[in-house]
Amino acid sequence: MMSHKDTIYSFLVVPMMVFTDYYNRVKDLKCISNRINELWPPIGATLVNFLRKVYEPVDRVEKAFFNLKNLGVMFNQICFFMICDQVLVPGQKVTCLYTLMFYNVLAYCVAYIRELIEKEDWSPYVKMTDHTNIKHLAMSATKIVLEWTKAVTFIITLVFMLLVFGLETGLDNYKPSISYVIVTFLYYMITEKVFAELIFSLINYLQIAAFENMEALWIPVLFQIGTIATSFTLVLPLLVWGPYRVALLGFYVNVYLRFKDSYTSTIKELTSERALISPYRFATSEELGTFEDVCAVCLNPMKLARITPCHHIFHGDCLRKWVKTSNNCPICKRELKFD
Repeated sequence: MMSHKDTIYSFLVVPMMVFTDYYNRVKDLKCISNRINELWPPIGATLVNFLRKVYEPVDRVEKAFFNLKNLGVMFNQICFFMICDQVLVPGQKVTCLYTLMFYNVLAYCVAYIRELIEKEDWSPYVKMTDHTNIKHLAMSATKIVLEWTKAVTFIITLVFMLLVFGLETGLDNYKPSISYVIVTFLYYMITEKVFAELIFSLINYLQIAAFENMEALWIPVLFQIGTIATSFTLVLPLLVWGPYRVALLGFYVNVYLRFKDSYTSTIKELTSERALISPYRFATSEELGTFEDVCAVCLNPMKLARITPCHHIFHGDCLRKWVKTSNNCPICKRELKFD
């Protein structure tokens, strides 16, 4: 049996001893933590510099890869189509190669037709100068051979495609699903130069007000974000269930490298250009009606406009180009500054 003194000791003295020991341990931990915080800045800086030096050769290779535009796009497409093979049509190993070949043939046909439509000089001859009728025999012969070669190649390619898809010859092992065709073709369209230019021309023709006449800056960013988001969506299940080699390759090439390329080029450019007009608010519909919906710089109608501190309105793109060369309003010449 515990005595009265033992009970008092247990309920008063022992908790105080435990608390004192706990307080000393916490104090020691705080000292250790403070010491780590004192040592971390130089350790962290050393670690960052080490990792930066290790990554420098890889960074140079990646930048060289970015400069190889056509080769980089083709490799990117192959990796994406390989991912689609694993996710959308599992078990078909060569579907990506067949599909990419067909899409490339289609792109060549579209490019040739576009060249014929936009062609202005149909003469098979090349003149010595612009102001003479004397023909340059060697260059004329070269031009004739090239034009006929492209025409014959186009005809043969078109006939081959019609035979393949019409007779279904040699397509026994090629069974792409509808989802596979839709996803791969949309990805191919926004990454292949021929189709991307056609899409850009269409969007530019529509004159969507939200772009503020800055389609040349917005469209590449939207294309890049679309390809990155699509690639990440398809790579994610592969990172969980495999095959991991294809998943890691796709994540590195189609997500990481594409994001790095877009961030250092298109996204950074769009951000810096939009920063020039971000201080200027959008004009209301009443303000647009007051100023007759006409931009004072380009004299074109406005559906969406920016207003300056001196209450003059302009297209966002017109104002962006103006403030890059002058800090004064193009109408009243007042300094474009905010109070």
